[in-house]
Amino acid sequence: MLKNILAVTGKPGLFKLVSRGQNMLIVESLLDGKRMPTYARDKIVSLADVSMFTTGDDLPLSEVLTRLGKKEDLKPASIEPKKADNDELRAYFASFVPDFDRDRVYPSDIRKLIQWYNVLVNAGITDFSVEEESEENAEAKVDEVKAEPKAEKHVARNTAAKTSQKAAGKSAAKTGVGAKKG
Repeated sequence: MLKNILAVTGKPGLFKLVSRGQNMLIVESLLDGKRMPTYARDKIVSLADVSMFTTGDDLPLSEVLTRLGKKEDLKPASIEPKKADNDELRAYFASFVPDFDRDRVYPSDIRKLIQWYNVLVNAGITDFSVEEESEENAEAKVDEVKAEPKAEKHVARNTAAKTSQKAAGKSAAKTGVGAKKG
């Protein structure tokens, strides 16, 4: 489920992936349900790609959210992230991720995690798993990706050929070579 949930830098809340365009993604806000395009210049991160630092291996966000969900019985968090001080946030986070790296996980990270959790729960999303793709879908995506660069090269070659033809025509017109004489 988390693969289709996105965080967009500079925009509040979380977004659900609705559709893909040629150079953009159409996303829907989980806060107010409004749809909008996001472009390549926007930094977009899927929650499935986020993890938290621990003293051992990094812990995927899906596991962190699952642990938080068990602690809160899939209800909004009992702590207010904006009002809590740093020590309260660390103690709260340690209650469900006791081995988090205290040097690399900042209070702002914990605030963001709690805010994201609350947005997801309020939107009715309580399945924090990262869905595995079936082999057919994975193969179709690989074929789709392989086909895209060829199309881009073809367009680039056609554009380059047209540009060189135009340039040759302009230089011929300037020098008078090949021009009709009347």
